[in-house]
Amino acid sequence: MPILILSPDLASQIAAGEVVERPASVVKELVENSLDADAKTVTVTIEEAGRRLIEVADDGSGIPADEMPLALERHATSKLLSADDLFRIATLGFRGEALASIASVARLTLTSRTDNDEAATRIRVEGGKAEEPEQVGAPRGTVVRVENLFYNVPARLKFLKKDVTERRRIDALLTRYALAYPDVRFKFSQNGQATLQTSGNGDRRAILATLYGIEIAKDLLEVNAVEEDLELTGFISPTSLTRSNRRDIIIFINGRWVQDISLSTALIQAYHTMLMVGRYPLAAVFLELEPASVDVNVHPTKSEVRFQDPQRMFSFVQRSVRKAILAYTPVPQMGIAPPALWTERPSGSGIDPAWGFASEANQEPGNQDSGSAQSPETLDTIPTIPLLRLVGQIGSVYIIAEGPDGLYLIDQHAAHERVLFERLMAQRQANTLSSQSLLQPVVVPLPPEQATLLNEQIGILQKFGFEVEPFGPNTFQVRAIPSLFSGSDPAAALRVLVEDFEGDETPLQEKIEERIAARVCKRMAVKGGQTLSTDEQESLLRDLESCESPRTCPHGRPTMIHLSVDMLERQFGRRGAR
Repeated sequence: MPILILSPDLASQIAAGEVVERPASVVKELVENSLDADAKTVTVTIEEAGRRLIEVADDGSGIPADEMPLALERHATSKLLSADDLFRIATLGFRGEALASIASVARLTLTSRTDNDEAATRIRVEGGKAEEPEQVGAPRGTVVRVENLFYNVPARLKFLKKDVTERRRIDALLTRYALAYPDVRFKFSQNGQATLQTSGNGDRRAILATLYGIEIAKDLLEVNAVEEDLELTGFISPTSLTRSNRRDIIIFINGRWVQDISLSTALIQAYHTMLMVGRYPLAAVFLELEPASVDVNVHPTKSEVRFQDPQRMFSFVQRSVRKAILAYTPVPQMGIAPPALWTERPSGSGIDPAWGFASEANQEPGNQDSGSAQSPETLDTIPTIPLLRLVGQIGSVYIIAEGPDGLYLIDQHAAHERVLFERLMAQRQANTLSSQSLLQPVVVPLPPEQATLLNEQIGILQKFGFEVEPFGPNTFQVRAIPSLFSGSDPAAALRVLVEDFEGDETPLQEKIEERIAARVCKRMAVKGGQTLSTDEQESLLRDLESCESPRTCPHGRPTMIHLSVDMLERQFGRRGAR
């Protein structure tokens, strides 16, 4: 095949792939243009997850009429004058690619007016080809209307995710920019329904209250640190408020949302020894530094940066966050176990003095692993556990029990997860799951992206005994919960349903119910660090013995470790080493 020069249209579509990956990419580029234009109000409207329509309107400085055609050309920008400016970028946009890239893969209409123009100018572009400008009536500012995204690139359209996933990405993007620019009034609506609206009064904590609820916003700790030419501000969660993933760690650098693994790790390291394994803080922090100290020209999406002195940045963020945490030392509160744990053991199920060996009866000590405690994989091959005699609790985390062939260390949280999960699924399959109405319905606000996800799952929640209904924008009302969880926190149960989902997760339909049940049981189970009475420990052992899969929690983590008598004797030198 001979070497040919690509046509301008094809070259534009290829180049657009670096900037316009999905509808959220379009929203990001247009919102950043509005912020660079000193807009005080930014209104975003989308339909069909951005496939059919994306419209971003602002009241910024606008584009002069004679520069409108030039604004749609590739590499045309007002934010750079020379190559030296690349090393001290102070604006969000600077590449001059956004409008041209969007226009090459969609039908775009650009309308803008400055204070000096008597009328607004409008230009329509389809597939990269612009029509003649026309004069229209419009207020000061710019409106960019993007219709039928990827209409001329069907392969790109085909590989977009489901609507709920694409909407959540846009929700997450606008949520972050609303936090970073509290002086700007953001309005966002999807399919005619408002999902986000901020006042623009500069109160960042008020925006956090809108997104996460008043109680969470009130508990967040403020970070305010200055060191020479570095400044870190924002909010972080106390050690009592955590998430199961890093998704709620938001980092802005000079007003730009970035995804920097190093800074995220520094923030997490500030909580070292303070959080349980697998738990992460909630944070929205904003780092300000000299533009010459950071390179934002790393990738066309401008979401990655490089620092002149990365070690200094890491240390500054870690020290600043750690100092804020230590400045506030919350008084530990005594936890109360959910009533679902403490149920009577069915008659005839007491401990047999003769030690029923169950499925381990035929195993001889000599067949045990000669190394150390059995691995989770080995435990999974044994369907049941023997009857156990309670010894006590250690560290308010583990229960010690004696079995017919050694010692068992039981993780009380994982064990209770398993008990609740099997009861919930058994009641679900037998159609005996009952609900308990709340005396006072609980109102739960959620961030827009989580509200979008929860709306898709309300039908499944009803199958598990939850009565949840929308109660305004991004707000839900819990009217009833499963009787199994009576006495527990309905708001915590609802939030846990959405916080663990991955951004692109598309679970099989038949697995969704199990995943939801496992998440709820994880939140409702007793926690590590919670002191249990002797009766409560005994009850948990009896309930675990009756489970079909007592060796692991619903998420696959071991509930217990078995230390055989044979292994203990070798460790104490009562038998010769092998």
